[in-house]
Amino acid sequence: MPRKPNYDFERRERDKAKAAKKEERAKAKSERAADPSAQPAETAETADVAEPAQPET
Repeated sequence: MPRKPNYDFERRERDKAKAAKKEERAKAKSERAADPSAQPAETAETADVAEPAQPET
């Protein structure tokens, strides 16, 4: 026989996990903003891309 669902408890657990994740992201963001010496992550736009070699003619 399946268990009786406890929707309120399950929703509280999901909300608690979501709040913890949101807090962790906000904490990480504030730490990055507070540390100006930290290097930003290198992306395709900011990466130094080597120019392709010119074909020999």
